[in-house]
Amino acid sequence: MPPMPARILAFFLAGGLLAAALSGQAAPGPGPTPSVGSAATSTAAYTLSPEKRARAIAYSRARYRLHFVSFLWSVLVLVGIIGVRVAPRFRDRAEAASKRRFWQAAVFAPLVLLADAVLELPTEMYGHRLSLLYEQSVQGWGSWLWDWAKGLLVGVVIAIPLVWLLYAILRRSPRRWWLWFWLALLPILVFLIFVTPLAIDPLFFRFEPLAPDHPELARRIEEVTMRAGQRIAPDRMFVMNASTKSNSINAYVTGLGASKRVVVWDTTIAKATIPQTLMVFGHEMGHYVLLHIPKAIAFFWTFLFVLLALASAILDRLLGRAPRWGIRGVSDWASLPVLLLIATVAGELSQPLVNGFIRYREHQADVFGLEAIHALVPDSQLAAAGAFQILGEANLSDPDPSPFIRFWLYDHPPLAERLRFAATYDPWGKGERPRYVP
Repeated sequence: MPPMPARILAFFLAGGLLAAALSGQAAPGPGPTPSVGSAATSTAAYTLSPEKRARAIAYSRARYRLHFVSFLWSVLVLVGIIGVRVAPRFRDRAEAASKRRFWQAAVFAPLVLLADAVLELPTEMYGHRLSLLYEQSVQGWGSWLWDWAKGLLVGVVIAIPLVWLLYAILRRSPRRWWLWFWLALLPILVFLIFVTPLAIDPLFFRFEPLAPDHPELARRIEEVTMRAGQRIAPDRMFVMNASTKSNSINAYVTGLGASKRVVVWDTTIAKATIPQTLMVFGHEMGHYVLLHIPKAIAFFWTFLFVLLALASAILDRLLGRAPRWGIRGVSDWASLPVLLLIATVAGELSQPLVNGFIRYREHQADVFGLEAIHALVPDSQLAAAGAFQILGEANLSDPDPSPFIRFWLYDHPPLAERLRFAATYDPWGKGERPRYVP
């Protein structure tokens, strides 16, 4: 699913990082499938042909540049919206449309959202152009723009009540608004996480139960879940038709409570062997069993406490210039772009902290997956290493990211590091106790 073009949601969901943290999804990318047990895998190294290595490096570098350019462009867009007083004009229209605050939010929020989304569209389109150029995506421009429009619509539907709630709290408690809004966000975050796999994800992809079309894989997965002492019902396992839009391979865990599920992309099933797919599933089951989604909610809710407190302090200082910008005060609808600017900068500056948390969680899931398939898959270490080799080749993963890029941008350990760990992790041979699966 393309990222929701809603700077508003970035404020409410900690700079847009929450969705990635909860999904456990890897960065996408394309490429052919190597054979299992190739020389590259057997030597515990992520190895690419010279041509593919150059291509992976070029693609990765382009994406890194795009990330920072997109951030700077986002800042410039918001500064421009503030400087030319776009928000006060939207506020005046909203106030003229209705005396009721909710309907004012229903006018104001979509206008701000649309202006931001349209101005952000060039970097979004360049990102898709990169994915087509490097054969990551097979999605045509018409389909991509339709997904972009659907993402915008979803953003509008979510943003209207959130903006209304935020400014209702701001009007009642201009000094402590950040605390009351922080408390109100927890049930909202839980609800959004619960409803996403049921109501939002199906707008972009089709999901089918895993067992009917892949009975052998479902049977082997059941063996893995039983070995881990768990029970993941077959109706919680789904296949996503990623191949209609992407060449990459992936899997993820999503949802909460009754909506919690493990999703495997159909491209993963097509390109990986069953043992390799079991490693991918074992990794996602690790997120499921180790309660990574509830823990991520706790982490990000705590993080939001700090973010909102800082936003409140900075907002008071910035709005000392409010008359210049046509903003009446902190509770004025027109102050929203200032809040979004603070959130955008804070979200970028917090990336190392947030990504460090997610990397640790992903490593835990790798360990769980390795332990879950041990003794169920012949030469499980080789199968796991082969799965990472395929993932790297298919997704054009950077073979050697710089320390700064790893620190700032990586929400998974580098692919070469994951492959090396998979090929060498052997507590059983050393007489040690496994961490998670006996």
